[in-house]
Amino acid sequence: MDLDNLLRHYLGTADPSGATPDALAEASRRIALDFGLERDVGRRFALWSLLAVLGDPPDPRDAFKDARSRDAAFAFSRLLRHGEGDDASG
Repeated sequence: MDLDNLLRHYLGTADPSGATPDALAEASRRIALDFGLERDVGRRFALWSLLAVLGDPPDPRDAFKDARSRDAAFAFSRLLRHGEGDDASG
């Protein structure tokens, strides 16, 4: 799944910085719905990652049955937090 395509599909733009809070909330709702329906492991992780970037991911312990996906989700979350810390300090 291509990030730009996902953003365009759910937000109507590849640049989420210009999206309104209502548009972001609606996109998160739609992504969460698709995440719950998706069965492909890679697609599920891509949708979960997009929810994480938008700030509303489900807990990896609840979202993923397999340990590999859970571990990847926790690692991705740590990377996001680390990046936010760099932005806040810089």
